[in-house]
Amino acid sequence: MKRRTAREKALQALFQIDVSNTDPTSALDHVLDGEAGDDYLSKLVLGVVEHKAEIDHLIIGNLEKWSIDRLATVDRNLLRLAVYELQYLQDEVPKNVILDEAIEIAKIFGDDQSSKFINAVLSKVKQKL
Repeated sequence: MKRRTAREKALQALFQIDVSNTDPTSALDHVLDGEAGDDYLSKLVLGVVEHKAEIDHLIIGNLEKWSIDRLATVDRNLLRLAVYELQYLQDEVPKNVILDEAIEIAKIFGDDQSSKFINAVLSKVKQKL
């Protein structure tokens, strides 16, 4: 599975976990829909779930005039995914690639302003890290 596909499926699983409090394993099974699993996909989803408090703290520190609860669900979970990669997988993936991927995924799954918003927040997080 390509990493872009793994990120998109991870976003879908995280969305499901966030909205319906689904178990991470069930969410992964659902988004894979019978396809073979992927180590990177599992690492993303389980890593975000495990480090959610620290990730949210980093995001909150870089939001202006927003609370994390008011963010669109797609944006919130895409930020969590990208911040997890920036914080915990920085040796595996260059930071600029993480930002570019998040922005492109925001264009697919988010609304018209999502990509600009994601870019702004992640740029601040990247600078602080």
